[in-house]
Amino acid sequence: MSLQQIDAKMLSKMFLAGAKNLENKKEWINELNVFPVPDGDTGTNMTMTIMSAAKELSALGEDANMEAICKAVSSGSLRGARGNSGVILSQLFRGFTKRIKEEKFLTIPVIAEAFDKAVETAYKAVMKPKEGTILTVARGAADKAMELSEDGCEDMETFLSTVIEHGRYVLSQTPEMLPVLKQAGVVDSGGQGLVEVLAGAFDAYMGREVSLDFKAAGMGAQEAASVSGQEEADIKFGYCTEFIIMLDKAFNSKAEMDFKSYLESIGDSIVCVADEDVVKVHVHTNDPGLAIQRALTYGALSNMKIDNMRLEHREKLFKMAEKAAGSEQKKEPPKDFGFIAVSAGYGMGEIFRSLGVDHIIEGGQTMNPSTADILEAVDKVNARTVFILPNNKNIILAANQAAELTTEKDLFVIPTKTIPQGITAVINFVPEMSADENEENMIQEIAKVKTGQITYAVRDTVIDDKEIKKGDYMGIGDAGILSVGSTVNGVAKETLERMVTDESELISIYYGSEVQKGDAEAFKAQVEKSCPDCDVELQYGGQPIYYYVMSVE
Repeated sequence: MSLQQIDAKMLSKMFLAGAKNLENKKEWINELNVFPVPDGDTGTNMTMTIMSAAKELSALGEDANMEAICKAVSSGSLRGARGNSGVILSQLFRGFTKRIKEEKFLTIPVIAEAFDKAVETAYKAVMKPKEGTILTVARGAADKAMELSEDGCEDMETFLSTVIEHGRYVLSQTPEMLPVLKQAGVVDSGGQGLVEVLAGAFDAYMGREVSLDFKAAGMGAQEAASVSGQEEADIKFGYCTEFIIMLDKAFNSKAEMDFKSYLESIGDSIVCVADEDVVKVHVHTNDPGLAIQRALTYGALSNMKIDNMRLEHREKLFKMAEKAAGSEQKKEPPKDFGFIAVSAGYGMGEIFRSLGVDHIIEGGQTMNPSTADILEAVDKVNARTVFILPNNKNIILAANQAAELTTEKDLFVIPTKTIPQGITAVINFVPEMSADENEENMIQEIAKVKTGQITYAVRDTVIDDKEIKKGDYMGIGDAGILSVGSTVNGVAKETLERMVTDESELISIYYGSEVQKGDAEAFKAQVEKSCPDCDVELQYGGQPIYYYVMSVE
């Protein structure tokens, strides 16, 4: 291989190095969050996304060809995608690998075209692309790559370094494109994450070796759970069996159902998630060979792992499988409609359950569920049509991605950005209406909900012309900062005053895990006195980070 070309082995090293560099910088990237709240998670989301791909890639070994590498990167990042930044990163990888998967060597023109395809794919995944974000940085790098290629650049080192430096320049300009970044004194965190991936990849190209520690990167918690105290007699099926099927024939919804039914006949704790060209399988069985033989009828196998749980007195399974243990398809006929809500806090979960929500995904700020987490939840809901309530703007893209990957059920993503919007959506569901009619109705109703959230600042900054000091309390509304002050109740009261109008009828207050019930009741009494024309409801939410989540309708 000429130094001016990149083969599969070098590409694999570059990708893993990019993942490692991002992992090293994730906490710093988290701190670039525009709002100085204790929930900046862009670095974590992007790291979990790329590490999901890196783990699949690492399992292939050093002799993997370009096509296998591309499948591992695309499929792994797609399933592990968390948050908007993670989903966009996965789409960049998806587009890039589509262009290069049939190449033996990557030349400058091929890489330039792959950058262009990556940007095209990522922009298509975002309904309303915003400039000054990771998308802008990616497009800037792609434009520079194409420019260098068309100008006849022949030196790979010069090409890669110039593209990355231009990406850094575009990143430095993001505060000029988004005033909120300029006010906060930060560059776009997602764009910074992308630059770190590219920089790490370039380090590997230049010969600087790296190694990945998946547990240090946060993957260990997803990988295994100890049950050392479990007696052998308690284990019905003794072998934890995992593998990925690299499909070589059509795997439609009927084939998927048939395969799942077969797995259920030989074991339990089944997870079977299908993508366009791969199927991820997990099953506990007493005869792993039967599962493997049937899987081989669909394609070649990779990432195989079999653990003897009786011998080792423990299970080793992915988080997806751990959550899904004992969740075989119900035998009774599916109902027409089901609901999934993303929520953090015991009280919030109980509120959603009382309203008829079938499944709660624990998550929200700092805990954005992945596409795979959402797919797993969908599989658990025994309904023909499932409505998903993300309840956070940073989860909507992952939910949409899950909807695109689901074939057996109709999935409707109601774009709820806050918990109160999610509650309103469920309340306004009408069983007698069609799914399309309910979708339209719920979207109309959530638009009427104003939300305010009270938390604290983790650094000094200026936002919306408000000077904020570390430790201040902040009231964050749908469109920005509504109040800053030194007391929780004072900020909460001012936040509500800015939300309530003459047309307002209902105020709902959900107090968090760090608020005492007596303090919350005293705050409610204050609100009732200052807003006599509104009904005021107080409920325990138990949510972390936010002292109060409040809505006005």
